[in-house]
Amino acid sequence: MPHTLAAPCSAELLIKKSRFIACVQPMADRAAAQAVVARLKAEHPGAAHVCWALLAGGQSAAVDDGEPSGTAGRPMLDVLRHQDLEGVLATVVRYFGGVKLGAGGLVRAYTDGVAQALLQAERVAIVKSRELRCAVPYALEGMLRRELDAAGATLLDAAHGDAVVFHFSLPENAAEALVARLNEAGHGRLSWLDDPAP
Repeated sequence: MPHTLAAPCSAELLIKKSRFIACVQPMADRAAAQAVVARLKAEHPGAAHVCWALLAGGQSAAVDDGEPSGTAGRPMLDVLRHQDLEGVLATVVRYFGGVKLGAGGLVRAYTDGVAQALLQAERVAIVKSRELRCAVPYALEGMLRRELDAAGATLLDAAHGDAVVFHFSLPENAAEALVARLNEAGHGRLSWLDDPAP
């Protein structure tokens, strides 16, 4: 099961006089990640590089920001993948200390920076949710609300018209059991407005 992070965490490494400031944080998409990177560049005008890696589905990215190709962004992204993370941005701000590290040294430095920051990070399981809509007569509204509450579903909307139309979401792995329970409790008087089959 993929995880994301509860909050940003950072770590700092000093390697042969170069300072590496690493940060990992939850991130939804590439646009938000680019805004964070732009802010870091503004906050660290004296930094030689602001390298970053984003693992967010089809919007993933690995940016070396002037470091030799493949020595920063890709190794950082590999650390995130190896940790089974999703929706996470890793950034490393590097202040050059005057001593070249070589390709292998750079890969190790960027990898270690991200790994150190991740050691302090709290992971949160990503639970896929599913939205469903159903209509019930007014007499069954209370029963349906109790069942949704018991199942841990989130009520998104309840519209009162000829019937009560409920729009709710719940963890995908609990949807099938709730649909079966509601169909049974509704005695055929509950109608699904979306296909409840997974």
